[in-house]
Amino acid sequence: MSVAISDNSRKVTTHRLIEMKQRGEKISMLTAYDYSMAQIIDQAGMDVILVGDSASNVMAGNVTTLPITLDQMIYHGKSVVKAVKRALVVVDLPFGTYQGNSKEALASAVRVMKETHADCIKMEGGAEIRESVERIFCAGIPIMGHLGLTPQSINKFGTYAVRAREEVEAQKLIEDAHLLEELGCFGIVLEKIPALLTKQVSEELSIPTISIGAGRYADGQVLVMHDMLGINQEFSPRFLRRYANLYEIITRAVQAYIDDVKTNDFPNEKEQY
Repeated sequence: MSVAISDNSRKVTTHRLIEMKQRGEKISMLTAYDYSMAQIIDQAGMDVILVGDSASNVMAGNVTTLPITLDQMIYHGKSVVKAVKRALVVVDLPFGTYQGNSKEALASAVRVMKETHADCIKMEGGAEIRESVERIFCAGIPIMGHLGLTPQSINKFGTYAVRAREEVEAQKLIEDAHLLEELGCFGIVLEKIPALLTKQVSEELSIPTISIGAGRYADGQVLVMHDMLGINQEFSPRFLRRYANLYEIITRAVQAYIDDVKTNDFPNEKEQY
């Protein structure tokens, strides 16, 4: 049974997400990369749609998010935005388009906003990307932060294990979260950190936190669409709940189609002109 949301038809904005946090309404967020799926997800009532650089994995078959380009992210972003009427659309800035060069960061963000018509962008990192964040904000572009396990830095981490278990790393994450809020970020994704750390950060910030593998105490949750629908069967972390097994459903449908073609059952008399 679906939960009634007040004024559900109103376009979701960055300000509305902060209002949702203030009244204790959890924020739903899911990835999408193409027009057809984005349309379904938006019409279902999703609050936020993330055009994630996870497209590198689930759409292009890469092992990490690093290879995807700005042009590819813009392609996916444009496809999604065309389908969405209600949800806030966030587009990831991909690896190499903002780290260490604030002018390039601004140029990347401006391209995303102008060419996709998305509502905002998302960037990974804290103090180390401060200059890029500040320069992008000067152009009036809203930013969602991303802390904890930051997949674009996977080669530095060397593992996808839970981050910020140790006090030093946890303290840096807290400081980075406060910094991102002070700089003007409207929200922060927290990925694969201890639930109690998520609770502390969420309580200390006035902007919403979105968890992916960071527990139930965040102000919202996000999953990769291919994972939660069971299209991708190879990824099974503890935090993932599969709401369908589309891999099995699609496989059966395709096999049935093949069988009908081979036996000359498709098309039948009614399915031809």
